[in-house]
Amino acid sequence: MLGTRAELMQKIRLGEDSFLELKEVRFAGGKVRGPSQEDLADELAAFANSAGGVMVLGVEDKSREALGIPTDLLDAVETLVRQACEDSVKPPLMPIIERMTLPDSAGSEQPVIRVEVARSLFVHQSPGGYLLRAGSSKRPIPPDHLARLFQQRSQSRLIRFDETPVPRATLADLDELLWRRFAPTQSADAPEVLLSKLAMAAQNDQGAWCPTVAGILMSSRQPQRHLPGAFIQAVAYEGNDVVPSGARVYQRDAQDITGPLDKQIRDACAFVRKNMQVAAFKRAEGGRVDIPQFDMTAVFEAVVNAVAHRDYSMAGSKIRLRLFVDRLELYSPGMLPNTMTPESLPYRQSARNEALTSLLARCPVGDDELAGHRSYIMDKRGEGVSIILERSEQLSGKRPEYRLHDDSELALTIYAARTE
Repeated sequence: MLGTRAELMQKIRLGEDSFLELKEVRFAGGKVRGPSQEDLADELAAFANSAGGVMVLGVEDKSREALGIPTDLLDAVETLVRQACEDSVKPPLMPIIERMTLPDSAGSEQPVIRVEVARSLFVHQSPGGYLLRAGSSKRPIPPDHLARLFQQRSQSRLIRFDETPVPRATLADLDELLWRRFAPTQSADAPEVLLSKLAMAAQNDQGAWCPTVAGILMSSRQPQRHLPGAFIQAVAYEGNDVVPSGARVYQRDAQDITGPLDKQIRDACAFVRKNMQVAAFKRAEGGRVDIPQFDMTAVFEAVVNAVAHRDYSMAGSKIRLRLFVDRLELYSPGMLPNTMTPESLPYRQSARNEALTSLLARCPVGDDELAGHRSYIMDKRGEGVSIILERSEQLSGKRPEYRLHDDSELALTIYAARTE
């Protein structure tokens, strides 16, 4: 939408409408004084609830003059936009933010920020409530219209998020070595057709072939470039708290685990194995027995579930793995699907990301210790949660706990082995 500089300049000359919003950016003391985070959130959420649109920051709306943004303050303005989309809109927005220049009335190029928001599959709430774009302004959505909008967007999500095209990504962003591993060895199909059959590519509204969310996650070496938050943040702590009292060094190890999802799973298990403790005891009858801090099969199942079933539509939300002396915590973005509850997890199964789980079911485990558990990363028998609960409880004497935080994050706590 308004993708070229010429298209954008022509649109600005005509003024604001249902697809364009212009904002002057004001500063005081090196800080952004206007627009506010709440104002940005309202405008961008209204675009997402409508047909999408573009906001240009650094252009005054009445005169349509490019006033610009000081170069040293572009970072501050971009941060404000991201905070508006992630912290002030529910569910969060995932905009395209681009820095560019536009000519002012004297012909001098002025730095501005272009923010594009696509029509969303969700209905978004911002500080001003549920808003819709109407011409050059936003307005509250009437209750009857809001009810219909929720119903329409719910039906549109029957096309799952992991099968939707990723804006601004092209098929060149997919590593052929990575996606070819899922394709038949002999096929006369063109690459885009093969990728489409694998749900790794789809045509966007303009008919161009783009990678899907599943394609980026499984066949890009840096998926977080297009899907911020598509990584695992792993930290190993010294004690039982994030910041132990009086401790100078409280993190033993930390790693942002990136890459295709199957690699993230293997690397997360390797992180736990590297940082967990193993206690050695002498047997009464001779010899010794080693007791690991955590059951690695249970850890593997927990990481697989977190990666395969998290909500990738939550922009900027990442999986967090925390390793303490007495427990392991794993946080996965997203509420539970299809009326599931933490209590029902051992008894029911529901896949949020069908394309992803299908692809992961074709990825070898690739870990010698875990390969004896099963050959491929995913199976669809729905036994993962039971394995986590039973094997961890057998090792530690305490049953792992699932908790749902604010209907937006599933937390799992696995307790460490008993050493007494």
